Amino acid sequence: MISREPTLERLATARQLLLEPFGLDETHLARALAEIRAHQVHDADLYFQYTRSEGWSLEEGIVKTGSFSIDQGVGVRAVSGEKTAFAYSDDISLASLLDAAHTVRSISAATQQRRVKVAPRKVAPSRTLYPGIDPIATLDSTAKVALLEKVEQRARAKDPRVAQVMAGLASEYDVVLVARADGTLAADVRPLVRLSVTVIAQQGGRREMGSAGGGGRFGLAYFDDAQIAQYVDEAVNAALVNLESRPAPAGEMTVVLGPGWPGVLLHEAVGHGLEGDFNRKGSSAFSGRIGQRVAAKGVTVLDDGTIADRRGSLNVDDEGCPSQRNVLIEDGILKGYIQDAMNARLMGVVPTGNGRRESYAHIPMPRMTNTYMLGGDKDPAEIVASMKRGLYATNFGGGQVDITSGKFVFSASEAYWVENGKILYPVKGATIVGSGPESLKKVSMIGNDMRLDSGVGTCGKEGQSVPVGVGQPTLRIDGLTVGGTA
Repeated sequence: MISREPTLERLATARQLLLEPFGLDETHLARALAEIRAHQVHDADLYFQYTRSEGWSLEEGIVKTGSFSIDQGVGVRAVSGEKTAFAYSDDISLASLLDAAHTVRSISAATQQRRVKVAPRKVAPSRTLYPGIDPIATLDSTAKVALLEKVEQRARAKDPRVAQVMAGLASEYDVVLVARADGTLAADVRPLVRLSVTVIAQQGGRREMGSAGGGGRFGLAYFDDAQIAQYVDEAVNAALVNLESRPAPAGEMTVVLGPGWPGVLLHEAVGHGLEGDFNRKGSSAFSGRIGQRVAAKGVTVLDDGTIADRRGSLNVDDEGCPSQRNVLIEDGILKGYIQDAMNARLMGVVPTGNGRRESYAHIPMPRMTNTYMLGGDKDPAEIVASMKRGLYATNFGGGQVDITSGKFVFSASEAYWVENGKILYPVKGATIVGSGPESLKKVSMIGNDMRLDSGVGTCGKEGQSVPVGVGQPTLRIDGLTVGGTA
């Protein structure tokens, strides 16, 4: 449900942290925006942010590092046509606001200077997807250290081959306030936590690594004994599987992707190509193809920022628009792109709640939230059994994509060689190479086990990183190229 009531509560928090300590109120924000609008601009906004973050890391049984930081500031933006002028400052004051406003309004010719009426205030509607808590305060320092020590003890007790354990705990409390030229005011209070576990297992001179972890927009109590045990089991099992791995065969073959985190391939291969800026400029492999078949029947891809507590979810985006559930591809047909305000205006469509920025020191752009493929009707075991010869990849490391061509490269961190429907042995060193648009057309079986990742994803674009989610069911893709070492 979208309503204005939760925004009012978050606005009170944002005022308390971002305006009142600096002698500012909403009349000052309106004055700065009026300064920008004295020149002919299409849009303008002020983005205030307060971020408190903390991190702890354990290695060799010792908590080696602990960090704590506070950052705050304001970004001031004016948009004229396709041009953006932007200034930011970590000094929140009326003087710096007005100085930035004067700077960015120069994007339009001074000859267009005019008197403007201050826009009436409108409180933006928003969602309530997560609690407005400070997760750093949900456990004391002693309990955080004990949590990391418990991770290590469980991992070492799991198998004598575990030689090294590294664990990290991160918490962030983020408060944002957006004031737009049309009078819109929006605010969000965003908690974010993450626990990560990396295990190195050793056997006969061979060392292999396994990782796991998760998190989301909630407090640290989420990491209870059961959750810790799950992450430890996954990390240790991955390391032990890799100890038994053989070099991966290479060539064109059938590839089956496991559910959950392997959706990162979908994120890279397809998701970035569906962002509005690339499509407006005609530089994406999906440009101008709305209404056309771009994937096999049964393939439905969504970007959904409205899933409760998820790492990629937002009550409002960084331009004050409520997050949405956007159907990008439906049954193989391209339905739409993800948009921020500027690209939506230039393409003659409405924003989709995907205007995101790393911080007040960055401009917003169209970015994914939680991007995933819906499940189908096939049993995952049936999909693996259908393989004559190929790769079954259940976990991935990093990857990258060329937006213009749609070509991607991915490294599998956990994968198995399959022949005649039987999993024979784990393989190491497999890279999957392909074209995003082409690989979607080669999807031949879709599992009924759609799963979102555990809450670990961070997406990079043009030097900006934002938290995201991915997901998919088990998928069979025919005729992908696998680079191997065998």
